[in-house]
Amino acid sequence: MIIAAIEAGGTKFIVGLVRIEGAGDVAPALLARASIPTTNPAETLKAAGDFLESASTGHGGFGALGIGSFGPVDLRPSSPGWGHVTTTPKPGWSGADVAGYFHARFGIPVSFDTDVNAAAYGEYRWGGAKGIQDFIYITVGTGVGGGVFSGGKLVHGLSHPELGHIRIHRDSDDRFEGCCPYHGDCLEGLAAGPAISTRWKMQAQDLAPDHVAWELEAGYLAKAVATFCLVVSPQLVLLGGGVGMREGLAERVSILVGKELAGYVPALADPAFLSSFVRRPALGADAGLLGSAALTLV
Repeated sequence: MIIAAIEAGGTKFIVGLVRIEGAGDVAPALLARASIPTTNPAETLKAAGDFLESASTGHGGFGALGIGSFGPVDLRPSSPGWGHVTTTPKPGWSGADVAGYFHARFGIPVSFDTDVNAAAYGEYRWGGAKGIQDFIYITVGTGVGGGVFSGGKLVHGLSHPELGHIRIHRDSDDRFEGCCPYHGDCLEGLAAGPAISTRWKMQAQDLAPDHVAWELEAGYLAKAVATFCLVVSPQLVLLGGGVGMREGLAERVSILVGKELAGYVPALADPAFLSSFVRRPALGADAGLLGSAALTLV
């Protein structure tokens, strides 16, 4: 079957069509893909819909749509706000009815979750977390988000996990105030892409591999991961996003997690286990898009 998928990010929407065979046990084939800048809701949603409509012409249409969206978002099925973005710092997007737009336009079932939950589910079905019942997917890019997979299921609740907004212990020499509009120096405010560019006056991709920024970044991510380990006891942590997939960063974070926990979690005191505890997603930059398609299979 042909499925439409949207990874709705704060910087860009990645939109695609995939073919899923049978029960979806094998990773789908990506038939079409486009990147659309995230401007205002009306313009961005229309452009995404136009691409899907055009791309599907030669494939006989699509029967369902999966959306993994930046947030926060309303995921309560009984809520009149289901499928909406809620209190986002992204200008103009608070209250945007993302799922509703596409359901009204195409009249097909729409599955909706956070972008990180989608990526986590994609990695569970087809990627680096296949067969693992308890893991965390963290994305570090424009923001910091986290999807928690526990007991073989994505964690939801009153809202959804907001791992990027926990407070972490700051380095004593760090005078940067943080740039989260809600919490200042939370994890996102200290470690997301905008925090890096504001602190160092350079984009993350332009920083040299040996720049001091990466040691600080790894340290803050390790503090957060150590906290998550004590709360939900994951078997694996996947580190994605434009910043998170930086070469060598996952390995640095893994080593520092062991130091943060100081032997308290025996498995994470084992260098052999620790060396691959934090990894980059196996689906790479496609984790969010393919995971969004996978939401239609839940």
